[in-house]
Amino acid sequence: MKALVYEGIKDVQVKNVGDPEIQNDDDIIIKVTATSICGSDLHLIHGMIPDMPKGFILGHEAMGIVEEAGKGVNKVRKGDRVIIPFPVSCGNCWYCSHGLWSQCDNSNPNGEAGAFLGYSNTFGGYDGGQAEYLRVPYANVGPVVVPEELSDEQVLFLTDILPTSYWGVEMGGVGKDDTVVILGCGPVGLLAVKWAAFMGAKRIIAVDALNYRLEHARKYNGVETVNIEDHDNTGEYIKEITSGGADVVVDCVGMDGRMTLMEKIETALKLQGGSKSAIEIAAKAVRKGGTVSVVGVYGARYNMFPLGDFFARNITLKMGQCPVHKYVEPILSLIKDGSIDATDIITHRLPLDKGDMGYELFDEKRDHCIKVVLKP
Repeated sequence: MKALVYEGIKDVQVKNVGDPEIQNDDDIIIKVTATSICGSDLHLIHGMIPDMPKGFILGHEAMGIVEEAGKGVNKVRKGDRVIIPFPVSCGNCWYCSHGLWSQCDNSNPNGEAGAFLGYSNTFGGYDGGQAEYLRVPYANVGPVVVPEELSDEQVLFLTDILPTSYWGVEMGGVGKDDTVVILGCGPVGLLAVKWAAFMGAKRIIAVDALNYRLEHARKYNGVETVNIEDHDNTGEYIKEITSGGADVVVDCVGMDGRMTLMEKIETALKLQGGSKSAIEIAAKAVRKGGTVSVVGVYGARYNMFPLGDFFARNITLKMGQCPVHKYVEPILSLIKDGSIDATDIITHRLPLDKGDMGYELFDEKRDHCIKVVLKP
């Protein structure tokens, strides 16, 4: 089959690889009908995630048709069209049974962290879904059958970014009349803007460094935008225009933020896991007693982390990998009744065999790229 594979720093190639096979009784094989490139995939190709071998199949946002099922599978059957949540979760451990699906204790043989599709050996070593076929483990737990009346593009983002953005806003406790700052207007940030409005926020301020992404955010009714390039201290500026800070700041950037020279050196030497510029903005932009919710991915440890700023101002800090399984069915209902539509963020649709070009467009922010969907 064809698949997008990692071949080194900023080197993604379309290659012919072996077809996946059933390995356990509760595995399924799906024929991928749609997959997409996520911002966190860029962390892999930039060398920010350890133990990423050459030839590793990328991708954790995928859906398709069940082609084959192990003899222990009873949740889905051949011919079902399913979306696949990106965390690999057993459904039986303490964490899964308590709703912390992304922290499954049994799915990652390589460490204590949870396991994710297509996300290095560090996170389980599972091949990804940017391919013609995908093996899905624990198929009685993860896959969800989707209604035929909904298109692939309407439901594809249930695999990750729709639940992740919802969770980020929910973790922040966003409610009626709140002022909310969304850091980052990539796919997750733009969807977080929608969820903040859905949950009743009175004022929403979207922050980014790219004008075309801010322009997209302004299409959502009433959203204000701030370009970090226009201010010496974006956090202080937001604190000023909100008269003391936002009730909730949602960090959808993580380690992708602008790095100082020192951060670049420390990251290259594996002394730090990327930028902390977004969390530093959040520390200033949130009001006393407010909440900062972090869904942008961070790596390793961080020097000069603004812990004292959070402590001194009684800030609540919440973070982590989204337990996607918990949110798929509720959000699917909202898609069905028309309450939420994420398809407007799709800017590029490409065949799988041009996936390497899709990575270039997305990584280099060319052609006003926001979200790339690939069709095998």
